[in-house]
Amino acid sequence: MHDVLPNDINVWQKLESVASSVFSGYGYTEIRTPVLEKTALFVNSIGESTDIVEKEMYAFADRGGEHIALRPEGTAGVVRAAIENGLLYGQPQRLWYRGAMFRRERPQRGRTRQFHQIGIEAFGMAGPDIDAEIILMGQRLWQALGLKDLRLEINSLGSSEERANYREKLVGYLQSRFDQLDEDSKRRLERNPLRILDSKNPKTQELLKDAPKLKDCFGSESLQYMGTLLEALDSLGVSYTLNPYLVRGLDYYSQTVFEWITDELGAQGTVCAGGRYDGLVEQRSGKPWPGIGFAMGEERLVELLKLEAQKPASSADIYIVLQGQGSELAGLQLAEQVRSQIPELRLQSNMGAGSFKAQFKRADRSGADYALVMAETEMQASTITIKPLRGQGEQLNIPIVELIDWLHLHYS
Repeated sequence: MHDVLPNDINVWQKLESVASSVFSGYGYTEIRTPVLEKTALFVNSIGESTDIVEKEMYAFADRGGEHIALRPEGTAGVVRAAIENGLLYGQPQRLWYRGAMFRRERPQRGRTRQFHQIGIEAFGMAGPDIDAEIILMGQRLWQALGLKDLRLEINSLGSSEERANYREKLVGYLQSRFDQLDEDSKRRLERNPLRILDSKNPKTQELLKDAPKLKDCFGSESLQYMGTLLEALDSLGVSYTLNPYLVRGLDYYSQTVFEWITDELGAQGTVCAGGRYDGLVEQRSGKPWPGIGFAMGEERLVELLKLEAQKPASSADIYIVLQGQGSELAGLQLAEQVRSQIPELRLQSNMGAGSFKAQFKRADRSGADYALVMAETEMQASTITIKPLRGQGEQLNIPIVELIDWLHLHYS
């Protein structure tokens, strides 16, 4: 457990202030819940066989003999508070929280036994549109904080019935190869076999390549749900990677799960994670009510913000790479059009010709997030190629008339 010292407090305050502003812009209001809760709340919500409950939670009996625990995560407490205070079963609720959490883990960079989370929870909205919106909200938060190198991984866990069917198939496959499993996976096989899917052991990952796939157990409803969400993300220009081994460590998740990941913090690369938990409210109250949310680790985001502050300042958001006859004039025209419609955008257009390789070196040195490529192929087809320069996903080629809308989406 660590102190937050005066030299760092301004970074913490910036993160919390920007998060509050972004969440407010989407209609979220703050809720604050106790640090101490009944142990049963977390055992029943998170899952008795999860690592958090089995090995990490600070749980004890108080002087009156009541079993209580320091909260290891935020969602269970928010759900309890929402039920007990009559916030559900009417108008949809959008809530956000922040505060200290506690897990008895092996301390390392970005992982402490007292840590801080900021999270959001949205209740009463059942469709994939809210899934897309909270992912967009996360992306907008990274932009507001100036964090450029986060990538999104996403998966679907289907329904509880589909997961139970898959669990049976996975256990059968792994039991027949029990001797090839690492010790941690052998322990999980009996109580929480889906957690084996995100094992970091290379031999276990190799073994899983031929294992049954969760999506093969999905019915039409789960397939359609995920398909609709991915179509929305595609149309909104959100880059993502499908990760079939992403399962999250808490039992209450269903359907959509996702993580925002960085490569700059070593093993502790997940800075924000969440998903849908439609069964959790019903489990706590007996009444079905959909829910979805995410939580982000403040310590890890503070580390990223400090690393970002050490990088040389960028001189551009967008760099236009030009190649071929007439491209210089076309590039100047495009650049002026963009500046007129998005005056706050920092845009550099390549000057003095040069090979593609030389121009991309200039683009990288400018600190730009994206290169816009205008060569003969693009001019003939009236398109523009958008190439991410900071690992934000795949290269795109879009009609040039759609460029302003794409830029507004990513920079407004």
